[in-house]
Amino acid sequence: MPRLSEVTAALDALWPPALAEGWDAVGTVAGDPDAQVGRVLFAVDPVQEIVDEAVKLGADLLVTHHPLYLRGTTTVAADTFKGRAVHTLIKNDIALHVAHTNADKADPGVSDALAGALDVRVVRPLVPDPADPTGRRGLGRVCELDHPLTLRELAARAAERLPATAQGIRVAGDPDATIRTLAVSGGSGDSLFDDVRAAGVDAFLTADLRHHPVSEARAHTPLALLDAAHWATEWPWCELAAAQLDEISDREGWDLRVHVSRTVTDPWTAHAASHREPLTTFGAPN
Repeated sequence: MPRLSEVTAALDALWPPALAEGWDAVGTVAGDPDAQVGRVLFAVDPVQEIVDEAVKLGADLLVTHHPLYLRGTTTVAADTFKGRAVHTLIKNDIALHVAHTNADKADPGVSDALAGALDVRVVRPLVPDPADPTGRRGLGRVCELDHPLTLRELAARAAERLPATAQGIRVAGDPDATIRTLAVSGGSGDSLFDDVRAAGVDAFLTADLRHHPVSEARAHTPLALLDAAHWATEWPWCELAAAQLDEISDREGWDLRVHVSRTVTDPWTAHAASHREPLTTFGAPN
């Protein structure tokens, strides 16, 4: 079996830490570099439910997309929810490694996996990495559909092919509009509206879209918007990442057992649909 330091070196080659944003916290959070690794679990969130799953699985390494700590802390006491996760990991000899914005920008990365889940063809990065001479790395992806779909049909495809969540897919735009080109960005994407408009695509699928940025984006152009759950847009990367590590394991003769968590850690648990017609007039206040 390989040592943890060998496995994390391979992961850092896939998703170089230098690609991460300056505010990010990526890399190994817990673990002995000399410990042996035989079983690996990939997940989006390093929450206690996932840590407990890693324990039950007998994993030696947990790889997550989201960091456990993004800001400084003065305690890892077990009576805090993050401290409890750290204690559980250490007590069970499980290492934790994070690939966040470095995995977003990598080639292939989080948005490539999202495009693959939607069965659309990646053309180029939405926001290219200026340090990449190949022009393949960067945030988001600009994609083409094999054949045109209506916005309604595209939303239905996203709802079918992304993991199920309470939110589902929210849509802004004419449901009958024809979509031929699509920008995608795993995770929160409303900071990329200027880049999406510059790309000239018909639609943009991302997560965590807020009222005012969406309202302004719709006022500027007829751009259609699809808003999925944050967790759902990033989970496909876990399958891509696991396949990449499997390939490395085979090449190196490591015989790793690599798993992907299917535990839904999206924090929203239910959705109550509106059954009344949208308001068209407003009465005088009481």
